[in-house]
Amino acid sequence: MKRKILIMGLPGSGKTTLAEKLVQKLNAAWFNADAVRQDIYSELGFSPEDRMSHAKRMGKLCDWASLGGGYSIADFVCPTKETREAFNPDFTVWVNRIEKGRYEDTNKMFQKPEEYDVKLEEGTPEEWVDTVLSELNLTEAWNNQAPTALLIGRYQPFHIGHKSLVAEAIRRTGQCCIALRDVGGTDEKNPYDFKQVKKEIEAACIEFGNKIKIIELPNIMDIFYGRGVGYNIEMLELSKELQEVSATKIRAGEIGQDGKPLGKRPE
Repeated sequence: MKRKILIMGLPGSGKTTLAEKLVQKLNAAWFNADAVRQDIYSELGFSPEDRMSHAKRMGKLCDWASLGGGYSIADFVCPTKETREAFNPDFTVWVNRIEKGRYEDTNKMFQKPEEYDVKLEEGTPEEWVDTVLSELNLTEAWNNQAPTALLIGRYQPFHIGHKSLVAEAIRRTGQCCIALRDVGGTDEKNPYDFKQVKKEIEAACIEFGNKIKIIELPNIMDIFYGRGVGYNIEMLELSKELQEVSATKIRAGEIGQDGKPLGKRPE
């Protein structure tokens, strides 16, 4: 999965404009090079050595931000092959809209990349976002008439076990409709309302793109059906580790939504 995204190019080419819009679509962590340099690594200048250090540190920030399974985006010049290797992206966007930037030393140092996933030379920022999402395979449209799996639940809260169910449903059927029962506030076991849970699911399942649809249901307690109507009802079996992830333990603060005990750092 391509989660660590580098948006590179000369100063003034539109990197930050693209990053700002893409972050909203991917619910990604965002590291702007100027902000990081100003707020965290103010000792770094613009020598080749400092640029290498900056690239390595930006890469580490993105690595840490992606540990939970989300996307991370860094927008900075990353002017040489060596700095790009030091950053080590999963996916590179080259914004190549200008011949020269506003800093002559950067213009002299800048090396056009030989390897990249997307090259942007024209169009609007909205079109750039669509292009990037397409290359990330996140733009396939939902099809109401395609075979679809249905998952019904409370998701109080949505956790890694639920996400595994969604992934398995998509693997088997192609797309998945996630139906949220409207139970928010009915008792202490259901503290989250539809909007909160929907937002959590969207953030956790961003990688599935339009292969999921989230809908609101009444507080369904019983499901009945008559004679054969063309669909199967099946319980999906997950691994023992995932089966043991409990929303009750999450609400009690014993474990996180990734199933790990709170306070335990990832290995």
